[in-house]
Amino acid sequence: MEEDTGALPRKDDFSEWYNEVLWRAEIMDVRYPVKGLYVWYPHGFAIRKRAYGILRDLMDRDHAETMFPLLIPETEFMKEATHIKGFEDEVYWVTHGGRNELDVPLALRPTSETAIYPMYSLWIRSHTDLPLKLYQIVNTFRYETKHTRPLIRLREITSFKEAHTVHATREEAEAQVETALGLYREFYESLRVPVIISRRPAWDKFPGADYTIAVDTIMPDGKTLQIGTAHMLGDHFSRTYEITYEDANGERQYASQTCYGISERSIAAVISVHGDDKGLVLPPEVAPIEIVVVPIIVGKRRDEVLLAARALEEELRSAGFVVKLDDRDLRPGAKYYHWEMRGVPLRLEIGPRDIDANTVVAVTRDGHKITLDRRGVVEGVFSALAAFRKGLEQTARQAMIDRITVAATLEETVLAVKKGVAVVHWCGSKECAEEIEAAVDASILGSDIRSDLITVSRGPCIACGGDGTSTLVARTY
Repeated sequence: MEEDTGALPRKDDFSEWYNEVLWRAEIMDVRYPVKGLYVWYPHGFAIRKRAYGILRDLMDRDHAETMFPLLIPETEFMKEATHIKGFEDEVYWVTHGGRNELDVPLALRPTSETAIYPMYSLWIRSHTDLPLKLYQIVNTFRYETKHTRPLIRLREITSFKEAHTVHATREEAEAQVETALGLYREFYESLRVPVIISRRPAWDKFPGADYTIAVDTIMPDGKTLQIGTAHMLGDHFSRTYEITYEDANGERQYASQTCYGISERSIAAVISVHGDDKGLVLPPEVAPIEIVVVPIIVGKRRDEVLLAARALEEELRSAGFVVKLDDRDLRPGAKYYHWEMRGVPLRLEIGPRDIDANTVVAVTRDGHKITLDRRGVVEGVFSALAAFRKGLEQTARQAMIDRITVAATLEETVLAVKKGVAVVHWCGSKECAEEIEAAVDASILGSDIRSDLITVSRGPCIACGGDGTSTLVARTY
């Protein structure tokens, strides 16, 4: 039976489009009977697996992967007052084991500082133990009371990559924050997702951090999605958890720390930034299937075409590509719809005319159609995928440029945030931030902007007229 090939909602109706793509492209099933918890379909999980493979490779350069427990004793969780205040309304508590009430309630980790740092205090003794750079990819739980949305706002974050590093000096820790941001830039370059990096205002930093620098992208509806954060913790947690080391002079010193994270919001960004009215559009690096081979069967040459298609599949697989031969008994059009919806970067068609001409028809997911010489098909595929990657990157970059507007007044900012991000001058005061946010119905994201798409400058604050610096203002998820 052929699948439904009904049209998706247009992508400019982003919310409807996003929800439809998640189930039609088999990313996540939202029908699990607990609000804010979702089930990965195998296809969606395969995208996640490939993306997180890239992330692991980046982290493994000079971090070690580990795993800490999900359950955190209340006694440890409550030690750090500032940190806890930031999460107190979001924590799930385990109070019973079977029918017995626990002596010490256990928190399901909303994040893992209070699980990891008591162990760091046991492991670190000397300056020779530093730096310590560990990461884990785990699930975390937060009692999210806002509108939940798959991959974006969850009660169970299924794929939280959190790194926790320890250093001898504050300067080394600050340098590690910049290193982390470099890793995140590289990660999103691999996904062809353009990003803007900025320093969050003091009141919007991670609870317990000295400062927070965030990585954002702009979604098709103009809202920003935070898809990575790096936090300079200083010695805040090391004093709470007694993470100290003996320096070269034999004196005890408090360590300086950082932490930084990425979640499955990275997958939401790939889906949203690249997708189109036909469904997913996936970079080859994260596509579970890079190439689908579709035999065009006509009349009596069925067996000949299938044999040629299988030979093509095997040659490409031997060259290192992830290939799927679609020999199902369906019309070619139904197959095209199926694989376009799922974001396969390249479709190869081979039929009797192609066999006779010693060619293969190649169609990239963005609609470019070319004819390849069958004898040089591997080289032709490499070239087609390279052009496809470049096109993805250019399209995504231009879409972000089109959604960034420099605004000199509150009135201009109101218009700018309706379509994307406004770049305004802001003096840094909370009073002016509150005035701006109330007037434009959007949030101050941050200053200290790092993006080659934005020219940073100084000028009069749009609220008070005092000396200000370039700052991002946007609606956020």
